[in-house]
Amino acid sequence: MGMGSKKIIGIDIGGTKSAVILGTEAGLILDKAAFATEVDSGKDKTINRILLEIKNILVGNGLEHDEIKCIGISCGGPLDREEGIIYSPPNLPGWDEVHITEIISEATGIESYLENDANSSALAEWKFGAGQGYKNLIFLTFGTGLGAGLILNGDLYRGGNGLAGEIGHIRLTDGGPVGYNKAGSFEGYCSGGGIANLAGLILEKKGLNEAFGKSLPEITARDVGLAAATGDKLAREILAESGKYLGRGLSILIDIFNPEIIIIGGIYVRCQEFLEHYAREAIKQEALTETRRNCEIKPAKLGEQIGDYAALSVAMM
Repeated sequence: MGMGSKKIIGIDIGGTKSAVILGTEAGLILDKAAFATEVDSGKDKTINRILLEIKNILVGNGLEHDEIKCIGISCGGPLDREEGIIYSPPNLPGWDEVHITEIISEATGIESYLENDANSSALAEWKFGAGQGYKNLIFLTFGTGLGAGLILNGDLYRGGNGLAGEIGHIRLTDGGPVGYNKAGSFEGYCSGGGIANLAGLILEKKGLNEAFGKSLPEITARDVGLAAATGDKLAREILAESGKYLGRGLSILIDIFNPEIIIIGGIYVRCQEFLEHYAREAIKQEALTETRRNCEIKPAKLGEQIGDYAALSVAMM
């Protein structure tokens, strides 16, 4: 088998679901195994499941280990890309100093690489999605958590020790919803966990202890999104608030980085109609006119497949 035809494997580790993907360096997805992450069951269960699915995919496609060029792992930060270590991401409780590339490489005999999901998703959208042809783009995850991947001057910008783009940690207000262990953070307003917290705060203020058929502590971002889609006023009010702060956070990025395009994934893709208007209104008020006019804002084009392409993009680097 010639070098050009070598296949790659991507591993997407998320707080809710994970997947193992078989693909080619040209970005063709050949096979995929997706499964719930089950964070409550501990990291070992998830890692064992990943290894099992790698084995299944190889066997199912009649491939030997040496026919795989390398494995790319995409995961929420913080992490150390160089050393291949995951350090306690907020959406993966119990994943404390996990030497993931070492574990995967030793078990499979295949070279493995790690990148945070915001960076790998930025690469995926840049190569295969809405970011094709741009030199300065920012990608926002807007999923379980909120992170950003920065492509500046045609290169992935990682920062001094690989932690650039942790925008979820920026505080937008005092005492707002909690995200990234910080009240009023960007992630507190614009993430799955954040929207659930925001819903709790807004409903509590209204003196309600249940909504969308659930008690306050049980409400998830998905409940809010589904209710908004059926025309529920409360749900739309919660998303309007999230949208407003999304716009405020984006304004900071627009003014500092002067990007040509900001691409937003996850919940934004699914709830764009309830978020976009309020985000754009806030940007009009907050961002410099010249930088704002130079920046397009688009939903991720790869949609629900972004995690697959992100993981494969790590293996392509």
